[in-house]
Amino acid sequence: MEKELVVVIDFGGQYNQLVARRVRECNVYCEIYSYKTDLNKIKAMNPKGIILTGGPASCYEPGAATCSEDLFHLGVPVLGLCYGAQLMTHVLGGKVERAAVREYGKTEVKVDRSSKLFSDVSENTICWMSHFDYISKLAPGFRAVATTANCPVAAAECVERGLYAIQFHPEVLHTVEGSKMLYNFVRNICGCCGDWKMDSFVEESIKAIREKVGNGKVLCALSGGVDSSVAAVLLSKAVGEQLTCVFVDHGLLRKNEGDEVEAVFGPNGNYDLHFIRVNAQERFYSKLAGVSEPEHKRKIIGEEFIRVFEEEAKKIGAVDFLVQGTIYPDVVESGLGGESAVIKSHHNVGGLPDYVDFKEIIEPLRNLFKDEVRKVGLELGIPEHLVFRQPFPGPGLGIRIIGEVTAEKVKIVQDADAIYREEIANAGLDREINQYFAALTNMRSVGVMGDERTYDYAIALRAVKTIDFMTAESAQIPYEVLQKVTSRIINEVSHVNRVMYDITSKPPGTIEFE
Repeated sequence: MEKELVVVIDFGGQYNQLVARRVRECNVYCEIYSYKTDLNKIKAMNPKGIILTGGPASCYEPGAATCSEDLFHLGVPVLGLCYGAQLMTHVLGGKVERAAVREYGKTEVKVDRSSKLFSDVSENTICWMSHFDYISKLAPGFRAVATTANCPVAAAECVERGLYAIQFHPEVLHTVEGSKMLYNFVRNICGCCGDWKMDSFVEESIKAIREKVGNGKVLCALSGGVDSSVAAVLLSKAVGEQLTCVFVDHGLLRKNEGDEVEAVFGPNGNYDLHFIRVNAQERFYSKLAGVSEPEHKRKIIGEEFIRVFEEEAKKIGAVDFLVQGTIYPDVVESGLGGESAVIKSHHNVGGLPDYVDFKEIIEPLRNLFKDEVRKVGLELGIPEHLVFRQPFPGPGLGIRIIGEVTAEKVKIVQDADAIYREEIANAGLDREINQYFAALTNMRSVGVMGDERTYDYAIALRAVKTIDFMTAESAQIPYEVLQKVTSRIINEVSHVNRVMYDITSKPPGTIEFE
């Protein structure tokens, strides 16, 4: 039986992969293609539906990302989101203009519930707006099916042709009933039955990896975090003895983490892997000495990672493939998705050096979000305590220490972070909060300890709730828990006399400090 497919056409928006993720939540397979993709190629895929993403431009400007009118004559339902909605209107003879008032953020939208798009959606619902332009005149055959105080066309439809346009972003969590709207489009309008599951992803990935690798040798960059662990087990199931996992202890891991990783994946661990541990702490500290600029630190760490891998690969002999646990938020924040801006380089994406001594890089989780990676991990039989461990960035504590990285600072943040994680677990909050950690600021301030004047560092605590790690809200940790953490850190960790709690959401902040 042919697999149902929904195609997402990317116009350079930050949320393009989030759209695909929401479609997959409806148990429908989804692929993303650039707006430059030949229409005949899209047609040949026989998609059940097409979704046009947001984008940073104005659709009426010369050189803006566009599409052919023929796209809307394929006889396939099409849903335009934000820029996609404006582009659909513009191409089909409506009018899009600069709005007098920009709409940004959570906005109350009144919907027409007779539209299939808004079936079972509240008449007044909260949606996430982000646009300078607005649809000032509908294309022929369309009718408005949603409005806001400042936007006369928050959604429109031409039912006869299966064309739908939404000015807001239903794919982000801030749109309270957005998932319901996308479900209505994919399942009720496109007629998808929804029989795609995560086990299909595992099965197809293993098959694709076997075909790609053939008899080649594979080197896996194993950090011990959720992403690289899932990638390692996926690869071990695909190519077995052809895989060697190299774990680089760069001295920027959490307290005791190097030994914990070795206990799980090493010779006495749970998996039949070739496991090599490289203790490169001094090498990394030496390279990072005197460097305080965040992007520079990330690049140095990324470069050293690759150099260590190359050295280990030469000891093993010819190695054809390097495997990394890159996931989608890493990709989009590194500016590699469409025309997304570079927010920060990730060590296994934008931080790669120009020269890498491998035939090819395999990133089996590149199109998945963190919660989807966890589902893959469970599907692969990885124990829950590993699958649900705290996310940890590739550059490690190097980006949780503001300013220059030194061995002394690493010890401070390791000790503070261990206390924080222990108390969060003691309070039973460890599965409620999606990510939490301690960071060391470069701020020093005056304090009093034991009648003595101190001049020491401030630790910042971070805790967020999120599903996709693209947007996040700060977690509301009970005050007594924060007090206990603060008291313990100040009493037990040398050179710290102040603790702060960061309540910034993402956006405008990022989850990590650098």
